[in-house]
Amino acid sequence: MCDTLLTLDEVLEATGGSLMENGADRNAFCFTGVVTDSRNVCEKSLFVPLIGEFQDGHAYIPQALQKGASVVFVAESAYTGKEEECRCLSSKKDGVFFVIVKNTLTALQDIAEKYVSNFPSLIRVSITGSSGKTTTKEILASILRQKFNLVCNKGNLNSETGLPLSCFEIRKEHEAALLEMGMNRENEIGEIAKVFKPEYAGITNIGTAHVGMLGSRENIAREKKKIFTYIDSDGVCVIPYEDDFAAFLSEDVKGKVVYFGKGVSGNGIEFVTDDGINGTFFKIDGEEVHLKIPGKYNYNDTLLAVEIARKLGLTPSQIKKGIEEVKPLGGRSNIIRGKYTILEDCYNANPDSMEKSLEFAGDLSVSGKKIFVIGDMKELGEESCQAHRKAGQLAVKGGAQMIVFVGNEMIEGFTAAQELSQNNRNLRLSYYEKYGDGDIKNIAAEISGFASEGDFILLKASHSVSLERLIPLLEEVKGQ
Repeated sequence: MCDTLLTLDEVLEATGGSLMENGADRNAFCFTGVVTDSRNVCEKSLFVPLIGEFQDGHAYIPQALQKGASVVFVAESAYTGKEEECRCLSSKKDGVFFVIVKNTLTALQDIAEKYVSNFPSLIRVSITGSSGKTTTKEILASILRQKFNLVCNKGNLNSETGLPLSCFEIRKEHEAALLEMGMNRENEIGEIAKVFKPEYAGITNIGTAHVGMLGSRENIAREKKKIFTYIDSDGVCVIPYEDDFAAFLSEDVKGKVVYFGKGVSGNGIEFVTDDGINGTFFKIDGEEVHLKIPGKYNYNDTLLAVEIARKLGLTPSQIKKGIEEVKPLGGRSNIIRGKYTILEDCYNANPDSMEKSLEFAGDLSVSGKKIFVIGDMKELGEESCQAHRKAGQLAVKGGAQMIVFVGNEMIEGFTAAQELSQNNRNLRLSYYEKYGDGDIKNIAAEISGFASEGDFILLKASHSVSLERLIPLLEEVKGQ
């Protein structure tokens, strides 16, 4: 007997779809996992073929069936005129069910929404924001695990497809679910908030990530705020106090509004000291806590996690234990100590996170030289030129002795840095338009020829630049 995630009736009701009749016994309908990539299909999977700009997942239905898919969604547009072909495919394996839906992405979201509704006692928590959301999610997850059997999305599976897929990781033993929400288009947060319907949610900040797609910070704020749409009077909306959109984010929300960050008083949070590369010390109701992830921005985002944890009844000692067990995610504020001290912060980059990384590196007291390697920031549209110029200016002001600019968009940063540092003979500037493996080797060789033991190196760029490839090329490094 198969313990299916949803029954056939639930799937048809949620999607408004129809079953392609092929003689299969309806009582045998079953799937125990959901995938959108045919390479990840295993026995009893529901395969959802997505139609993208360059590929149509329907082409991979044969491979999905071969690997054991038991249920397949088929878009009406792909089914019409190919009914016999679909019947032929389904007849090659007993007990396979084809469900015809209007849109496969929408159907995926609809069944995820239905699946979540089957866990009415589950505590639902979400995080979004222009930057810092994944780190904040990991900090909050570490805290919540001190009290709850928790499920959360892996890595940054936070999109229109990633979040619904993450929902299917929920099981009856879980007491709470924490799902990060991301976006790169209009109403993506609205769609996935409808799927998960968080009861507790927080926004790290309103920045300029994806401004090229959404047009303005006002539009970004409007989209991010949709995470609060389904929160009722028993829920909590956590908002960054110092953000210039704080008042807008709090307007017309039904949940209890809680502010976090510098400037909030009377909440039992006391900053103690910024220990630079070693993190931050602060107190929660008198309990001293050591956040080992460096940077004021990471400390600020930790305060968001603290407020949600408090509202869920965790004690200061539980919160302390959760925070102190957190380790940096690969590519995010990760300290690597060896011949050089390297701050690897190159999982992603936008103007906000670039500014925060450069400000942190600039404020840092080190015994040796500072070397910054900064690369392209993507998806900025018309804002790209100005954003990269500002990055170049901030890098110069950060007191580095060497700055390496990487990527064709970062030429603007290099040019701005040259203009600002004309009279600074103690600053070495380099520019690499491309970042193939050969270019990365050349960058590593240039750094190694300039750097000395004990120097500090910042790596910051969008993920596609892959600056982390420099790390094994730089001598005598080891993980923290």
